[in-house]
Amino acid sequence: MNEQSTNLNSKLQLEFCGMQFASPLVLLSGCVGFGEEYTRVQGFSNRAVGAVCLKGTTLSPRLGNSPHRVFETPAGMLNAIGLQNPGAHAVVNDILPNLDFTETRFIANVSGSTVEEYAEVTRIFDDSPIDAIEINISCPNVKEGGVAFGNSPEMSARVVAACRRVTRKPLITKLSPNQTDIAENARRCLEAGSDAFAVINTLMGMAIDSERQTPVLGNSQGGLSGPAIKPIAILKVFQVYEVCKAHQIPIIGQGGVLSAADAVEFLLAGATAVGVGTGLFYEPLICTEINAGIVDYLDRHGLNSVRDLTGRLRFNAS
Repeated sequence: MNEQSTNLNSKLQLEFCGMQFASPLVLLSGCVGFGEEYTRVQGFSNRAVGAVCLKGTTLSPRLGNSPHRVFETPAGMLNAIGLQNPGAHAVVNDILPNLDFTETRFIANVSGSTVEEYAEVTRIFDDSPIDAIEINISCPNVKEGGVAFGNSPEMSARVVAACRRVTRKPLITKLSPNQTDIAENARRCLEAGSDAFAVINTLMGMAIDSERQTPVLGNSQGGLSGPAIKPIAILKVFQVYEVCKAHQIPIIGQGGVLSAADAVEFLLAGATAVGVGTGLFYEPLICTEINAGIVDYLDRHGLNSVRDLTGRLRFNAS
């Protein structure tokens, strides 16, 4: 390893919930499958990222939604995959053994339709080499009329508390933007035992085929991601950071990151790490470019570590 690459890595390294990240970049759940798919891209290196979030996993296998599942929009993408996955036991027994845990950190993404399912999937991952567990609280609660857990601070806290009871691994709660008060939700989840947050999940959206007069997506609606949601995501990170900073709770800021400048915005707003998702569809090797750009930014501003950027936002004097 040459002197330049050593310098780059040292400036990008950070600690997140006790895990050592080689870079502040996190590959987001649903965008890289279960890790092994993305690693086949020529030129990819797991060492370019701090962690990889695996695809959303439920207790039993799921086939997912009917097509179409993905639709490109101006400055973004709608998706309605429907949590297609082989089930938690298959992920632990068949997929995790094929991942190289020496190269990067791997984070499981837990999904469920009941509080009990969240807890059981978390328990299964607790007895595995996975480094941390992300709780996807945007799933519908089948016992209470289908309202998403993440849209209610009380229901969100119930899920976090149930998962906390069955694992000692770091818990990262993925917060939904489709709610009234994301800061209050974060406060409740902290009290329930969340160790960190991922901010934000997708916004709900819809696309219509005007000629056929039908929804484009087989599920009618889906999650909107990409550059179109970045201003909303940055605001939500800032609001959650106001809750987290006194407790030094880390945040993965995510939503529309396509460049180093985008990543720096999230860090300044309060993120400790930055998620990259839809950007991988634009450019599969975008993480290398973003890393280099962050190091250049640090050099230009006389900073020695990416950690120095978290919450560094300055406000104009009134």
